[in-house]
Formats: sequence, structure tokens, C-alpha cells
Amino acid sequence: MKSFTIAAVNLKRFVRDRSNVFFVFIFPMLLILVLGSAFGGDFQARLGVIAESEDPLAQDLVTRLQAIETVAVVEADSAEGALRSVERGELEAAVIIPADYDEAIGSGRTVSVEFLARSAQEASSLRSNVESAITQQAVVLRAARFAESEGLATFDAALSTATATEGFIGDVSVDVVAVGEAFALDELGQFDSSAQTQLLLFVFLTSLAGSSALIQTRRLGVARRMIATPTQVRNVLVGEGLGRFAVALVQGLFIMIGTWLIFGVDWGDPILATVILLLFSLVGSGAAMLMGAVFSNDEQAGGMGVLLGLGLAALGGCMMPLQVFELIAPGLYTVAHITPHAWGLEAFDSIVLSNGTFTDIAVFLLILVGYAVVFYALAIWRLRVVLTR
Repeated sequence: MKSFTIAAVNLKRFVRDRSNVFFVFIFPMLLILVLGSAFGGDFQARLGVIAESEDPLAQDLVTRLQAIETVAVVEADSAEGALRSVERGELEAAVIIPADYDEAIGSGRTVSVEFLARSAQEASSLRSNVESAITQQAVVLRAARFAESEGLATFDAALSTATATEGFIGDVSVDVVAVGEAFALDELGQFDSSAQTQLLLFVFLTSLAGSSALIQTRRLGVARRMIATPTQVRNVLVGEGLGRFAVALVQGLFIMIGTWLIFGVDWGDPILATVILLLFSLVGSGAAMLMGAVFSNDEQAGGMGVLLGLGLAALGGCMMPLQVFELIAPGLYTVAHITPHAWGLEAFDSIVLSNGTFTDIAVFLLILVGYAVVFYALAIWRLRVVLTR
């Protein structure tokens, strides 16, 4: 019971610090939202369209541009506004359809459609889509012009007929078939990858930051006074470890449940996901206990905790996906697995992407258990020395 009491006191001390509430619960959710919105999901290029007239052919071209699946068409108010949006990066490109578009085509004159982009290289694929839409309309216009030149009908009548029969002309179809192994990240939802990585990053980082409380307990003599009472050293050690484990677990469950409810994140089998979180929380709390045992200055430990937490997270794939490491730097991918983060991500990827079972992730779980045992063993050995000497 004394161990649970010590753990409860540590948990209360943590929650009473309002800055901890923000960085433990609010900040991770905000970061997941930002990363998922910026890098998750399918990207659609934003194309501004300015039709300076409401004439039929100009509006028909707008409709054809809107039909392009890979482009998100945004109707701009003016050419000047579209130019500013392109310059600021709010739009990838913009198309300006002139006011005399229909008149020029009807009289047989050449008409220019302006295409605005920051650079030809950046907007090459987008320009190809725009040219394709214009070419589709040009085919109908040429058919109408040919019928007029042959004396078969007026241009307007021929254009009406060509437009009506356009849908009956067979299209050339291209079947796209994926071969080889699909890139793993393509199968994740918009927020799935960021949720997994930020879960591991913040659970470990928060645990290391909590090591300063253990150092304060030692420096202020609280631990010695507890041992001076009928309280055994092992009860103090277990209580301190449980307190840090509880903080890590509560934060992890909050992120996991919160992202599932708010962002629809797929965590795979909930039981296996919880097991991964439990073991990773043990790893984080064990690392915190070890830091609390080794360092004697809480400010030094806090700075080192942030450095180690962010550094190991970056190396372990929490800032750049492990799949990218594997593709561009196989050696770095191997080195990444000296961190517990990499094994945690491997376990999550297995149950989310491959519907893995307990057997599939057993090796990853055993490795996490190994990290926790090593950290706790070293921490307990060191704390016994500093608390009893």
C-alpha cells in the first residue's frame, strides 16, 4: 500500500503543475492535428480560376477544369488577387479566362488563356492538366468550325451538335495497375502516422522530463525521511516507478483514445495497441528512473531529458518515417533500431497495416520488455546506492 501511496503523491504533484497539463494533453493533440493536416492524406493541387465573363464557352472550360480529379479548383475574385495568392503559396497556379473568350472563338480569332505559376518546374504537371482540359474543349470547337467551313451548319448550331454528341465518342482509357510492394505510408489514414509517432515521442519525452521530480525528492531529503520511517527501500523505489509509469500510461491512453474519437485514427487491434503502449510506458518510466538516479541536478536532468527525448525520437522514426529511412538510407534504418521508438513503431505498423496478431509482434514486445528491464535494473541499483549511503 505504501508504494501505491507514493505513486499517487507523484501523480498529484505532476497534475497540479498546469504547464504539465498543456504539454502532456493539449500540445500533442495540436501537433497531431497540424502534422496530419499538412502531410497526411492525399494532396490536391490548388488551382485558382478566374472567368471574367459568364459566357457559355468560358463556363464550359471552368467545368472541365473542375472535373480534373487531382486538382482542387478555387474560384478567385480577380487576376490581381490570384497573382498574390500564387506568390504567397496559397495557390499552386491560376488560370485567367479573358472576358472576350466566347467572342474571340466565335469570330475565329486566336484567344490566349493565361497560366500563372511560381515556376514552370513546380507547376509542370498542373499545367499539363490545364492544357488537357483546353484541348478537350478545342476538339469540340474544331469539329464545329469544320462543319461551318463545309457549309453544313452555322458555327453556333454545329457547336451545339458537337457538344451534345461529345459524350457518345469513345474515350481512350488507361488502366493503372500497381505492381510490387506498396509504400506502407500510402495505406495509412491522414492522421494515423502522426498519431503513432507523436504518441511514442511524447510518452518518452514526458517520462524523461519527470525525472526531475525524483531528483528533487532526493535533494530535499524526502526519500531519506521516507526510509527513516518503517518504509523499506523497495517500497520507495516501486512507488517512484509506479508514479512515472502512471503518468506515461495516462498520457498515452489520452492520445490514443482522443485521436481515435476526434481524428478517426486506426490503432489496429485495441488490445494489442494497449499492450504496446503499456510496455513502451514501462520503457519510458524506466529511463526516467535511471536519469533520476544518475543526475543530481534537476535542471540539468530536465535539459538532458529534452535533448535525449527529441534525439532518440528523431533517430527512431518519430520525425521521419522508418519506411523513408529504409528506402533512402538502409544503414540509418538499421541504426534507428537501437532506440525503443523504432521497435514501438514496428509493432504499431504490424497491427495497423498488416492486421498483425500477437505472434507477429511478439519479438517487438520482447525487445521493449528488454529495454524496460535494463533501465529499471540499472535505476534500482543506482538508487539503492544513493538512498542508503
